[in-house]
Amino acid sequence: MNPVSVSYAQSSAGTPAKDSDDSSDSPSLMVIKRESTGGLSELDTPAAVSVIDGDDFRNSKAQVNLSESLGSVPGLQVQNRQNYAQDLQLSVRGFGSRSMYGVRGVRIYVDGIPATMPDGQGQTSNIDLNSVDRVEVLRGPYSALYGNSSGGVVNVDTQTGSQPAKLEAGTYFGSYGSFRNSVKASGATGDGTHAGDVNYLISGSRFTTDGYRDHSGTQKNLGNGKLGVRIDDASTLTLMFNSVSVDANDPGGLTESEWHDNPKQATRADQYNARKSLDQTQVGLRYQRQMGENDEFSLMTYHGERHTTQYQTIPAASQKNPLNAGGVIVLERKYSGVDTRWKHDDQIGSVPFSVTGGLDYETMTERRFGYENFDSDGDLGVKGNERRNEKNVMWNLDPYLQTTWNLTPRWTLDVGARYSTVNFDSTDYYITSKNPDDSGSRRYHKLLPMASLNFAVTPTLNTYVSAGRGFETPTINELSYRTDGQSGLNLDLQPATSTTVEVGSKWRVGNGLATAAVFQTDTDDELIVAESVGGRSSYMNAGKTRRRGLELSLDQQFEDNWRLKMAWTLLDATFRNETCGAGDCTPAGNRLPGIARNMGYASLEWAPVDGWHAGADIRYMSDIEVNDENSEQAPAYTVASVSAGYRFNWSKVTLDLFTRVDNLFDKNYVGSVIVNEGNGRYFEPAPGRNYGGGATLSYSFE
Repeated sequence: MNPVSVSYAQSSAGTPAKDSDDSSDSPSLMVIKRESTGGLSELDTPAAVSVIDGDDFRNSKAQVNLSESLGSVPGLQVQNRQNYAQDLQLSVRGFGSRSMYGVRGVRIYVDGIPATMPDGQGQTSNIDLNSVDRVEVLRGPYSALYGNSSGGVVNVDTQTGSQPAKLEAGTYFGSYGSFRNSVKASGATGDGTHAGDVNYLISGSRFTTDGYRDHSGTQKNLGNGKLGVRIDDASTLTLMFNSVSVDANDPGGLTESEWHDNPKQATRADQYNARKSLDQTQVGLRYQRQMGENDEFSLMTYHGERHTTQYQTIPAASQKNPLNAGGVIVLERKYSGVDTRWKHDDQIGSVPFSVTGGLDYETMTERRFGYENFDSDGDLGVKGNERRNEKNVMWNLDPYLQTTWNLTPRWTLDVGARYSTVNFDSTDYYITSKNPDDSGSRRYHKLLPMASLNFAVTPTLNTYVSAGRGFETPTINELSYRTDGQSGLNLDLQPATSTTVEVGSKWRVGNGLATAAVFQTDTDDELIVAESVGGRSSYMNAGKTRRRGLELSLDQQFEDNWRLKMAWTLLDATFRNETCGAGDCTPAGNRLPGIARNMGYASLEWAPVDGWHAGADIRYMSDIEVNDENSEQAPAYTVASVSAGYRFNWSKVTLDLFTRVDNLFDKNYVGSVIVNEGNGRYFEPAPGRNYGGGATLSYSFE
């Protein structure tokens, strides 16, 4: 996998310790160890990082969206748009908040395969929560080591099969005609330490819903598989497969008055039958070899194809402009990559150190077509005449290097750098007398350094300071439209560059962990939405912005079966200078839109191995500005959820029954916003009180 590893842990005495045993063969963001006591062990990692166990995504949950279980991560703002045509709205410390769809400004990996394309645009639709082993969320300067658009990093590792073989089936049903059915099988021959040992896991699910809002029905089929084999005593080979198919209606956004009048309405979406369909299949192969006592080598290669068709609500009158690209988008994408990584452990005198180096290459070829969303008879919501035809090629080539020095039993120094090259090349095949050749190309380069110093104050208390530089190029979608409405790519866009300084501390408290981090990020040439009209957005550079924040978290397990989680985020994100667009200027001091200044989360869970289990959580989100002018806001809200169930454990069979209620007090609130929407349709309403329940039946072939 592309990311660089922090490769040390510390023993309870504060001195360097050998790596603990880890049955997973999947490389992670960092070598984040699990202690023998079983608690989370981010203690010794000199960065703001949170680890969420896979069971947290499954226990009494619908297992449909990442947003169900990531509320406990400070600094992470993840919101369900109630729109499966546009994916979740996910941002880390404000990076990614402007995204119109999908995930922007945050790197996502699934089993080492990027779910983020070379230009920085990512998506979460292929993540199979039914087979997640753990999710790691990285924030702050360390993110820079992952290259372009790494304001934060979300790494998903799926489960690895083990003995005994296990078969599992699950079902969920909920409000608004929601159903999810799933099946999973896993197992292994041998314990994974001998040549010829094989492990396997395969998972499949189908989710359907009528949707909370009008015109928001969705069907989603998802499959995920992993097959591993130990080749010899020193090497393993793992094959990974993933496929997703989604057909989703797109209800679009509402104005504030429309939201108050009827949050379920989707009048324009019905008129144009706005919708999106996508099919994606990918396969990956990872080779890992222990070259000697002190050297490790890994090679990851992957290939995938993604086909998307989207019908938008762009008025037919607007498409009479010969430069308009139409209201139907058809994308055919092929993406692939290779990442090689080598790690060496050594010692100079009494100072142990490790060096990790590698080379990452990613590429994507896209054929993009545009069509009118009406036919010759004037019928809306159907594919009409061609209005766009182009080929876009994107690639990045990034060498990276990191070294870790255990200077003393208490002091550890990490230094790393990545040199990132990102290239865009667009060839226009739709050329007419009134629509000229829009071909063009851009290339961006940036050196991304990072350093961190960690001090073990006591065996259970660590402090660290870190600093790093990151950058964020425009995506191909952000380059596609110019702010002046003319044809051609928006080649005036510059990449945003950010410098982050962070100070943090972590305390092991009994069987739990408390963390605190203070940070400041200064960004030059911040990329912002210039205008978003008719489902189409253009972008511009805003000059200077600043993000200052405080993150607090507590994950505490007590009395065996009780678990408490708490998190708080304070994030002050503002423009540092006046920014002028097409006739409008944003004064310095305005808040960046799409970002909550305060977020809070608390949950309490009673979870014995069998018998009754229950949980409750509460989430708070302060008001969110919806545009650069700060003229309108999505109001603050507090929502609560409760769940309860019963788990039966027999000899080889386990049955878990559960029910849950979300938005317990029926709060009317906006779940997410569309930043700078030109028609004032900023608001995407969240559902009121809703119910769900389900069952999981598993059989172990012991």
